[in-house]
Amino acid sequence: MEKTIHQGRNVKRFREMLGIKQEGLALELGDDWNQRKISLLEQKDVIEEELLEQVAKVLKVPVEAIKNFDEEAAINVIGNNYHDNSTSNVNYHCTFNPIDKIIELYEALVKSEKEKVQILQSILDKK
Repeated sequence: MEKTIHQGRNVKRFREMLGIKQEGLALELGDDWNQRKISLLEQKDVIEEELLEQVAKVLKVPVEAIKNFDEEAAINVIGNNYHDNSTSNVNYHCTFNPIDKIIELYEALVKSEKEKVQILQSILDKK
């Protein structure tokens, strides 16, 4: 059985990945568009070629990306490439102690505050 790609859902995925709201996409598509129409568009299995090209242009993605993106296939590729639990050790090779960085930042903040106090004290002494 051949699996069909849901183009509207793919538009939604790309829009969300790019941090664009439905209203923003509608605004970019022109005066005839609003949030409701974008919502309806994202529910369509197949989008007309000309409209799909407009949407792809606004999202700055290739039309083929919207037509062919298959989330299940992408998950399978990721799952097959990371079967050795390598994703669970993201910060394994940390080259610094986070506590030391916090102390360093705190000391820099204290130094800055002392300098401000000295500047303010010198201004007060002049008056």
